[in-house]
Amino acid sequence: MIYVKKYNPSDKGLWDEFVSHSKNGTFLFFRDYMDYHSHRFNDHSLIIQDSRKKRTLALFPANEKGRRITSHGGLTYGGVISGDRMKTSLMLEIFNAIIDHFARLGMEDILYKAIPHIYHRYPSEEDLYALFINKASLVRRDVSSTIDLSSTRGLSKKRRTQIRSALRTGLRVTEQGDLAVFMELLAHVLMERHGVLPVHTYREMNCLMMRFPGQIRLVCCYLGDEMIGGVIVYLTDTVAHLQYIAINEKGRRYFALDMMIHHLMEVFSKDRKYLDFGISTEKEGMFLNRGLIWNKESFGATATVHDFYRLDLGSCH
Repeated sequence: MIYVKKYNPSDKGLWDEFVSHSKNGTFLFFRDYMDYHSHRFNDHSLIIQDSRKKRTLALFPANEKGRRITSHGGLTYGGVISGDRMKTSLMLEIFNAIIDHFARLGMEDILYKAIPHIYHRYPSEEDLYALFINKASLVRRDVSSTIDLSSTRGLSKKRRTQIRSALRTGLRVTEQGDLAVFMELLAHVLMERHGVLPVHTYREMNCLMMRFPGQIRLVCCYLGDEMIGGVIVYLTDTVAHLQYIAINEKGRRYFALDMMIHHLMEVFSKDRKYLDFGISTEKEGMFLNRGLIWNKESFGATATVHDFYRLDLGSCH
């Protein structure tokens, strides 16, 4: 028997402990990360338990907006977080329980943001089968670019040439950069090139870095005393994900990005499987920014997809 309960702040310890030992959870699912912007979302996360043994089987980070459930609106990816006892048949039961819970509350559908496989500690795609069984439809697919750090696929000839040039110029890569200076650089670059601001403010990012000093790191490139580029890296057990990249005009001229990616590949190949650049798609995945993805692929990156499913709760009953 499956028991579903809505997350309560008093469950924080249980929730975080389960994420720590799950097959596919990352630090983004810790409540200190999820709740830093809790004022923007009406949380409706679930804890799924065995009703007889009171053992937690899975978690479902989610928020509600109107009559839609999203897993989770404040995160890049969501979906069911599985314990090491998860089996495919159990996942089908868990989906039935989740569907029943939200259907009884009058919700219309679930927007399910599957966790890309590169973030799994162990293969954890039982949920994809459960989505198929429940006739969920694929409504969005974003393409990210990922380097397998154990692969012999390397940098393009052009990239290797640019790294040598950057080394001769005397660029310096360090993790001792100033976050305020980087966020100002990032805001300027994003507004100039895309007409947008960063998702995170300086205050939010500083808060997150203080909460997760081992998982969120700032790597900067300097020419003399001037910051000409920087990267905020999110570290999970398996992936070094480039959350934000900002290079100014001088940095582009002196190949600061090449220098930083070379540094990151060397540093994280020791204890991570992948280095992930993030997505190059727009308009719900329907438009591919070919220039952007070529830039990433020239470092040896290949495609990883982020899939979004719509589960119609009415058709499940």
